Amino acid sequence: MLTLASKLKRDDGLKGSRASATASDSTRRVSVRDRLLVKEVAELEANLPYEGYYQGGKFQFETEVPDAYNMVPPKVRCLTRIWHPNITETGEICLSLLREHSIDGTGWAPTRTLKDVVWGLNSLFTDLLNFDDPLNIEAAEHHLRDKEDFRNKVEDYIKRYAR
Repeated sequence: MLTLASKLKRDDGLKGSRASATASDSTRRVSVRDRLLVKEVAELEANLPYEGYYQGGKFQFETEVPDAYNMVPPKVRCLTRIWHPNITETGEICLSLLREHSIDGTGWAPTRTLKDVVWGLNSLFTDLLNFDDPLNIEAAEHHLRDKEDFRNKVEDYIKRYAR
């Protein structure tokens, strides 16, 4: 966020020094995107509730916000190795709001924000934990076969990768 705030200040300084030059549409779009992001990141500073199998783990996510944000969703990947039915061990995430078009109608819309993405990711660790339509089939089958062993493997992954 500090980098983004610095970039906005620098961009504002450049605009003042070249008053006769007009900014391109691309520059204006990035500037609007950056301003949206600064506002949204500031709103995310509140603590999220946490419970469930993954309690106590610290999971890092990489978010790529395209120039066309908020018309298209950000691309999100989990950087922390995890044993989860909706996140692969390589970081791919199954969350409908990250799709431009989804069958269930809950995909990305321009009215969505990064806060929605964070809440959606948080829900994957609590109430949206989906064993019926998994991305990581092996993890989902493991849970169906032996819930206690699944919990133990999740705890092992947390100890090894999410501290």
